This record gives sequence, C-alpha cells and structure tokens, in this order.
Amino acid sequence: MDRFVIDIQQASQFVSQPTDQQLASWAKKLLELNQLEQAELSIRIIDEKEMQALNFEYRKKHKATNVLSFPAHMPEGFALPVPLLGDIVICAPVIAAEAKAQEKTLEAHWVHMLLHGILHLLGFDHQTDEQAEIMEKKEVEILSQLGFSDPYKD
Repeated sequence: MDRFVIDIQQASQFVSQPTDQQLASWAKKLLELNQLEQAELSIRIIDEKEMQALNFEYRKKHKATNVLSFPAHMPEGFALPVPLLGDIVICAPVIAAEAKAQEKTLEAHWVHMLLHGILHLLGFDHQTDEQAEIMEKKEVEILSQLGFSDPYKD
C-alpha cells in the first residue's frame, strides 16, 4: 500500500493550475517533510464561485479565499489503514492573482498554499500572533528545504 493516498478533484475551469501529478507529488513531499509515515487527504481545485460559497458557509466571509482546510474528525476507536487527514480546497484563480500581485512564481505559490492547507490539517493555525509565528516559521523551513524562498519576505 502507498504511504500517502492523495485524492485530487479538478473542479476548476481555470487555465493556469497544476496537473494531478504535480499536486500529488508536491503533497507527498510536503507530508514527508512534516515527518508523517502515512496519510490520506483530498485536494479539490475550484473556481471563485464555489470558494466564495464555502468561505461564506464555514467562515461567514463573502469573498473567495485562496485555501480552506477541513480536518477529518474520526469517531473514537475508528481505525483506518491509512490515517485520514481531511480535505484541502484551493481556488485556482485566487492563487494565480495572488502570485502575480506578490510577484511570485505560480509554482511557488501553489506549493506554499498546499503546505499551508496541510499544516492546518495537522493542527497548525494562525488565529493569534503566536500561532501565526509558529506556523509561518514551519512554512518557511519546509519551503526552504524545497528550494523556495520565504513567502513572507517583502
């Protein structure tokens, strides 16, 4: 059995987005760098309309965002062959617009947002300054290992 099971759903009509193979490869590498032995997760690539609806339903915000994470909550004593982390939803048009505005490559921003989503599934958050500092440090460390620059530098 594969150490990492990555389910990818391409529901976006946006032109500039990674292939399933790129997403799966990045996700597996990011899970390895987070020192997971096994994991299963879903990645859904969507357009702004669907993201806006999800962002409103779950966060009460009336706009599309870049990434949302939905950690799996398994019942006590329920065992799976591979630990289920949850779902990551990424908005392709928002990622492209942010990459352009922030003068980053599309690849660097996609990998960063995928990592950001994975870290949320692993329990990281950025609701407080302290949480944000811890999460951002982890992101910078892992992105550096992959050859990407610090996404938080000006």
